Amino acid sequence: MQYGICHLSVVSVRKEPNDISEMVTQLLYGDHFKVKEKRKKWSRIQICYDQHEGWIANNQFKELSEASFDNIDNQKELRLTNDFISHIISKDGVLTPILLGSRVDISELLGDTFEGNAPKLITSKSNLVETALLYLNAPYQWGAKTPYGIDCSGLAQMVYKINGFKLFRDTEKQATQGEPLSFIEESEPGDLAFFDNNEGIINHVGIILKDNYIIHAHGKVRIDRIDHTGIFNVEEKLYSHKLRVIKKIA
Repeated sequence: MQYGICHLSVVSVRKEPNDISEMVTQLLYGDHFKVKEKRKKWSRIQICYDQHEGWIANNQFKELSEASFDNIDNQKELRLTNDFISHIISKDGVLTPILLGSRVDISELLGDTFEGNAPKLITSKSNLVETALLYLNAPYQWGAKTPYGIDCSGLAQMVYKINGFKLFRDTEKQATQGEPLSFIEESEPGDLAFFDNNEGIINHVGIILKDNYIIHAHGKVRIDRIDHTGIFNVEEKLYSHKLRVIKKIA
């Protein structure tokens, strides 16, 4: 088995081993993974945080020894950036921006010095909404999970990750986690609402806010109304998503 880590600010993980293939997710600085298959230019990886798989270019990651991988994987006190943009400084003095939710407790392993705000990760539901608002107006981008582009499940995953909770990457899998609530009135800010299409497939997720509002990625990360029917787009004056279930994860 081979191992690797993302040493760049953000790297695309693709469905197939080529540059024009669909992006299924992204790696942020400090994300580590197992290399399941290695070819001349591409590697198929399994991300350790959520077990999601895809292909990345070989020139966009650094290899890890098994000992270094185990050390990273067993680290209990994670540190993730909670500023929109932070910076690392390489050994040769190059300043590189890294994005919200990057893992920096491993920066020394990569020969970098971290500059920014990244307290020890403490599992807390109280800051979920505050974190979600940091992504407000980020443009929708399939497979992405940064303030420069994000999809609905990426938003849910990153908001929960920054606050010490693990979610799967895809909406359908996220919907299998947590405890279902019978009524929207039982929900609290930070709970997740899931929505389905006409075929009954769960294809959208948002984070409940107080007073029957929801923050979700649809065109951009936006705030809309939510009721028993679904999401009511306050700009277009229509329902954009049909409610399936509300889950309490944290």
